[in-house]
Amino acid sequence: MNIDKRIDALAERLKYIKDIFGNLENANINMLSSELAEFSGLRGAISDNDSLSRLARLEDLFSFLESKLEKELTPMDRVRIVRHPQRICLTDILENVYDNYTELGGLGEFSIDPSMLIAQAYITRRVGQKVVHQPVMVIGQEKGHGQEFRNGGSVKPWGNAKALHYMKVAQAEGIPIHTYIFTPGSYPVEDYPGAAQQIAKNIYEMGRIDVPIISIISEGGSGGAEAIGFADRRLMLSHGYYSVISPEGAAAIEANLRDGKRVDDSLIANCARKLCITAEDNLRMGYIDRIIQEPHLGAKPASYDFFRNLRSEVIRATNEVCVSVKGLKLFRAMALKQKGPEEGEDVFMRWALSQRARARLVEKRYEKFRHLSTSAYMDQRSMFLRIGAAVQGMAWATKSLFVYNLVGRSVRAAKLGMEEIQAEAHLVKERTSKMLKAKSENGSSVKISDDVRDKLLCLSTSDQSPCFEEGRWKYSSPKCKEDRTFTCPNSASEGCLDLWAPDLFGDFAGVCSNCGHHFPMEYQWYLYNVFNYAEGFEFNSGIESANPLNYEGFDLKLDEARKKTGLRSSCITFETRMDGINSVIICLAAPFRGGSVGAAEGEKIIRAAERAQRKQLPLIFYAHGTAGIRIQEGTNGVLQMPRCTMALRRYVDAGGLYLVIYDTNSYGGSVASFLGCSPYQFGVRSSRIGFAGPRVITETTGVPVPPDYHNAWNALARGHIQGIWDRREMGRNIGQALMTMGGRNLYYR
Repeated sequence: MNIDKRIDALAERLKYIKDIFGNLENANINMLSSELAEFSGLRGAISDNDSLSRLARLEDLFSFLESKLEKELTPMDRVRIVRHPQRICLTDILENVYDNYTELGGLGEFSIDPSMLIAQAYITRRVGQKVVHQPVMVIGQEKGHGQEFRNGGSVKPWGNAKALHYMKVAQAEGIPIHTYIFTPGSYPVEDYPGAAQQIAKNIYEMGRIDVPIISIISEGGSGGAEAIGFADRRLMLSHGYYSVISPEGAAAIEANLRDGKRVDDSLIANCARKLCITAEDNLRMGYIDRIIQEPHLGAKPASYDFFRNLRSEVIRATNEVCVSVKGLKLFRAMALKQKGPEEGEDVFMRWALSQRARARLVEKRYEKFRHLSTSAYMDQRSMFLRIGAAVQGMAWATKSLFVYNLVGRSVRAAKLGMEEIQAEAHLVKERTSKMLKAKSENGSSVKISDDVRDKLLCLSTSDQSPCFEEGRWKYSSPKCKEDRTFTCPNSASEGCLDLWAPDLFGDFAGVCSNCGHHFPMEYQWYLYNVFNYAEGFEFNSGIESANPLNYEGFDLKLDEARKKTGLRSSCITFETRMDGINSVIICLAAPFRGGSVGAAEGEKIIRAAERAQRKQLPLIFYAHGTAGIRIQEGTNGVLQMPRCTMALRRYVDAGGLYLVIYDTNSYGGSVASFLGCSPYQFGVRSSRIGFAGPRVITETTGVPVPPDYHNAWNALARGHIQGIWDRREMGRNIGQALMTMGGRNLYYR
């Protein structure tokens, strides 16, 4: 490389350093600037030999000061590193880590979503004198190096759908999946299949993909990362970040800014620090398995030593997953534990798994995520109650196994056999009677008694609803005590008259008597009038939301929420009886921190699913409102997306009925995981459903959002929900759902 090119390279390194540190005053950066400027000024006045010696010293100075600057990096500096155009991208990894690859599902910008890159690749290994090609499916977000059509790695719903399709291809072929996460978050668009619903589907399906999945995180932003990050081993680049939300998003929420106002840089940097987003933070909390070291100030396309290390790490991680579920593994398992990361290629192992090993793999993945974030909430129950709950759970599981499986299976088989015999006998009897019976000359008509005729022809009325008792609701909204009138929002177009509060929020249940518009109602109205909470049994009420990251000021906000609502978390779980059927109910209450979900709420959801599975009860999730994942809990919160989804997947696979009902505002990671994965989703007419709220979509995409963009009717038209319910008919609708939908292993069937 000639002198001028080497000077240009140093100028590029200096510009990169200034970009990372945000043009802040720094003595080391000022020294590099002055030394480079001085050398450039002397370039024409000194000989080539002097230039070469000065240039060598200057390059050594750059390397030395870069190592010093590496120690000064803040969390926000690391965010700027992973977003820089000179950062490595997935194409660089395919070129340098894998020995050959073929891009699938598109090429460059000619793709259904260029921000999602998929390739089938192989890694070549030498075993003795034999060369072995080990195929893998490589899936990840692609930013390119400033390519605008890549959308900054922000994947649209159809990009995540493409990723899921090729995961299933890998499953069919029995080859491992390597996912690379380079995304600030998914693109918030609700067009079918919808950002939230597709992420939920990805997480739901990945829980049962029975081939090894290895994830490598560079920039892991919220739901966009979880869409392909549900893995058996999760590695993280040393300059990467993994978070529930971007630092800019967290700062905007903290400052409560609107109308596109810019957040102060110091507040953004402070949020990046408080969210604990770095690789070291996530390794300390147990949410990643290892850190892959990068060169000083981040890996670039020419960091060839880094690519060799990355290759060794992904091979080692894949070997570890395979050896953990294989039968014959003793010496290779010992060797993997003893060898360092740079020796990952020394141990050879076939990555094809038997059916039994694949079943163990799925079980180990569940156990891995089930035990994450269990220290991020407070359990106020006494040791006696905890032991009692564990013993009770074992008793339920034993009873279900005996009553519904061992004895029940025999009884069901006997009943089915008797039904078949009776059906055959009935047919023979009818045919025989027709042959022997002479037809009457005048014919005969079938007579129906008056009582039967009345039962067949009478119409049902609203006062037959289980919510209604002697013409009154069991629970009345406090608004019905107000001495004022309310104007329906549709009065101009529908001609609705003003409604007096005692009538509207009392007898009418918050529903306009003319057009049917649903005014918001408290979650207590549903608990008492629909779910029979007064006669139910609440469990796990001792699990309480906490502040696992010691986020500044969040303890006070939690105390305020507890005093205001009387709740310990936003999640209420109880067992009740409706229409003679025992059911487990989960409720997210919007008044407690917007119905946001953290580690405590996630744990209660998982335990409710496990309880319903043990007792073979239907599971109903009522989302009175949810703002998504609680940002103040950081990664502790975002991990509830795969944790809860996998627990609910196990419940559904065991033959349960999982029913979701949305109300008011339901957005964010909750909809993009454990809510959106249900096969039966319904919305009350007052519901608004989506991945992100209107303000976030407008600020992210620059596209104005219509006022009705998220309403229940548009959600139904986009295929996100299966029906819309009137609040007054919810009790009857739920009763019908319990008898007609899903659930082959429910106790009452």
